[in-house]
Amino acid sequence: MISAVKRLSTKEEELQRLLEQGYTLPRHIAIIMDGNGRWAKRRAFARVAGHKEGVKTVKQIVEAAGQLGIEYLTLYTFSKENWRRPMMEVSLLMKLLVSSLKSELDELMEKMCACGPSAI
Repeated sequence: MISAVKRLSTKEEELQRLLEQGYTLPRHIAIIMDGNGRWAKRRAFARVAGHKEGVKTVKQIVEAAGQLGIEYLTLYTFSKENWRRPMMEVSLLMKLLVSSLKSELDELMEKMCACGPSAI
């Protein structure tokens, strides 16, 4: 269930109401992560700022999926078309992936060991 610690948004309240009425969530959710570069461009930021913001979004998605009891979460974060980007950007994306995994792995493993996979 959704944490009651913070004030729930209208969408969270609606989800809570539906779950209380017996509606169920899917066991597996797949998300195509797209648009980080466009997000940055609209704000006159460098593309890398969009990719870094995408990392924050991924963390929020993973945490929310865990709180909701989603068993499987698939994130499509890098398509074959992405390999056609400038080598510098591809390299940056790969470094961002590795550094993000390294920085989040301990917390992820701690949560998994403490409560099982659904704790993420």
